[in-house]
Amino acid sequence: MSGRGEEIRRPTGWVVRAANAKAWRAWRELRAQVPGNCDRCWLDLTGDPRRVDDRQHPLSGALGTVKHDGRDLEQWQYEITAGGRIWYVIDDTDKTIWLTKVAAGHPKESERRNRW
Repeated sequence: MSGRGEEIRRPTGWVVRAANAKAWRAWRELRAQVPGNCDRCWLDLTGDPRRVDDRQHPLSGALGTVKHDGRDLEQWQYEITAGGRIWYVIDDTDKTIWLTKVAAGHPKESERRNRW
């Protein structure tokens, strides 16, 4: 193989993949709407998928762990826009970040309900 035309991946070794067709379609739509934010997200996730800051943090409670390919993996959230969120799981074995949910708006599942 000559290498001509081959993809040159980011040196960190992390690969980003869609966990399902819905996440893939939503990523494509979001990428068309806010390409700069998507680029920053990709760089942040592949740079350090576990960095905690204003945009990136682990989900808590029942949302914090997801079964993917038969294994329990940590699920994190990345705030791609003021309302948009990306949920992803971290597969250390395969050095893969699986996008589980991509939403232009805030996912209802993570809203905290007021309890009186």
